[in-house]
Amino acid sequence: MAAHSQTSLLLLSALIGFTLFSSSQAAGIATYWGQNGGEGTLADACNTGNYQFINIGFLTTFGSGQTPVLNLAGHCDPLSGTCTGISNDIRACQSRGIKVLLSLGGATGSYSLSSADDARQVADYLWNTFLGGSSSSRPLGDAALDGIDFDIESGSGQFWDELARALSGYNSQRKVYLSAAPQCPIPDAHLDTAIQTGLFDYIWVQFYNNEQCDYRGSPDNLLARWNQWASVPGGQVFLGLPAAEGAAGGGYMPPDVLISQVLPAIKSSPKYGGVMLWNRFFDQSYSSAILSSI
Repeated sequence: MAAHSQTSLLLLSALIGFTLFSSSQAAGIATYWGQNGGEGTLADACNTGNYQFINIGFLTTFGSGQTPVLNLAGHCDPLSGTCTGISNDIRACQSRGIKVLLSLGGATGSYSLSSADDARQVADYLWNTFLGGSSSSRPLGDAALDGIDFDIESGSGQFWDELARALSGYNSQRKVYLSAAPQCPIPDAHLDTAIQTGLFDYIWVQFYNNEQCDYRGSPDNLLARWNQWASVPGGQVFLGLPAAEGAAGGGYMPPDVLISQVLPAIKSSPKYGGVMLWNRFFDQSYSSAILSSI
């Protein structure tokens, strides 16, 4: 009887552990917030219940001795201190289990790393200003973000791997989630060396604005490139798509095509993490349309 009970307890523990692991690995939707004052608040985005990850964009200027600049478009002005109230939204999102990250770079801006030491200095700035450290100047208030997103679209590919290593070095104090948003041509011109470190928890590949690997009436090129991305080192890989036709210069995929032709082909990948949508402003209905199929 005692042996039987012990065996039952072990089986129950294993089942609970498997369930927790499975739920933590559940696929989800990521998006970007911060570049349009008409998209609503960060809390509004989280309250939809559609997103598992939100990247706040962007820190557009940093590195190489430059004074960092956080650009949140029409939402608030970090320099005048009007963004600190976003801390309440960040905590509200996190209380729902949503990870909130700060996105570095973007399509426009002045950012670069001049050396490994420069990368470590930027990591120190990010830790103390936005993550688990402390600073007299915290533009988003005292809430600690969950991690850092690398949306590096200009400059060289040098030293982004060093930045990833330096940020990962803080994991002993508080987990710093790392994500990357490479373009769909592989290897990515700016982030390949960083991605090859295997340190990124999430890789949302931008399958748009690149005719060679985005959707243009047929998913064939996209699926072929997805299979390559699904073998890179690191954590989960996400299919990045425009949330509306006007969100990108090309590559928009209607939700029904995603659901019927693409998701069935990519969900079998062990590294499949879900879908990333650019961006919250353009996502009027896309995430709602695909949520149950993710």
